[in-house]
Order: sequence, then C-alpha cells, then structure tokens
Amino acid sequence: MALVARVATALPFAGAVAAAAALTGAAVFTVADAGCGNPGRYVRHDGVVELVGGCVDTNRLPAQGRPAQAMGNAVQQHDNGMAQRRP
Repeated sequence: MALVARVATALPFAGAVAAAAALTGAAVFTVADAGCGNPGRYVRHDGVVELVGGCVDTNRLPAQGRPAQAMGNAVQQHDNGMAQRRP
C-alpha cells in the first residue's frame, strides 16, 4: 500500500517535469529555427525608442489605419473621456 502511495505522489511530479522538458525543447527548437541573421536593436532618439533592423518584413504587416479621432489634442481627449465616466 505504501508503494502505491509513493507512486501516486511521484507521478504528477514526473509528469510536470516531462511537460517542462518538452516545452523547453520546443522553445529551443523554435528559436534555433527562426533563421534571423540580424536580430535588430533598440535606438532612442527624440524621446522615442525605436526598433532598428530585425527580421520583420514590413510588407507582411497589416495596414495600420488612423483612429477616428486623430491625436489633435491628447490631453483634451483624455479629460473628456474622464469626465464621461461615472463611478
């Protein structure tokens, strides 16, 4: 009976270790297979951080439309949004 209790206790632990090992292996394979020669770097200029270089093909990204209310006066838009909220 004690053997069954030990096996029942160790089985979830062994399953968790096996799952962690499988996920680690999948992550390593994914990163190794990415095939990116230039990972890019972050550059700060004019108070903005920008990713320069990298493996992102801008032609494959979806088109970004402008929001309905363009950023005319962000502070005023923020104040109006706060005034309309109720507790």
